[in-house]
Amino acid sequence: MKTTVRVVVDGGKATPAPPLGPQITMLGLKAPEVIKKINDQTKGFEGMKVPVEIEVDKTTKEYKLNVLMPSVSQLLIKAAKVEKGLGDRKASASVSLADVRKIAMDHSKYSLGKTEDKLVNEVLGSCVSLGLKVDDKDPREFIKK
Repeated sequence: MKTTVRVVVDGGKATPAPPLGPQITMLGLKAPEVIKKINDQTKGFEGMKVPVEIEVDKTTKEYKLNVLMPSVSQLLIKAAKVEKGLGDRKASASVSLADVRKIAMDHSKYSLGKTEDKLVNEVLGSCVSLGLKVDDKDPREFIKK
């Protein structure tokens, strides 16, 4: 019988403390071993919240880790080098259009957009929500109709 545990961890900094450690232990796995693998696979996302799925076969105690992509907001905040969204574009941070395109392409499999323009527009919409500028301009100027 297989079961899946879904958790959100800090990239590269998961610990066996609750809630993750007890969940892993209840499935019969060795928490330090699983935590080390999670940290190894998420260290590229340091400073971000990363969703992780742990698929466990309860009978054999074998498991598989699926590290998912952090949210668009998390990636934009990292690209802008701020701690959180700003909301006020007057004193706002800026991301480059190249960063927006990269994030859009990285998130394409989780997106509803079917073309590159639509994918980029989704990320530009997130910039609006976070109060970020794109190349020091209002992101709405880049949204293609």
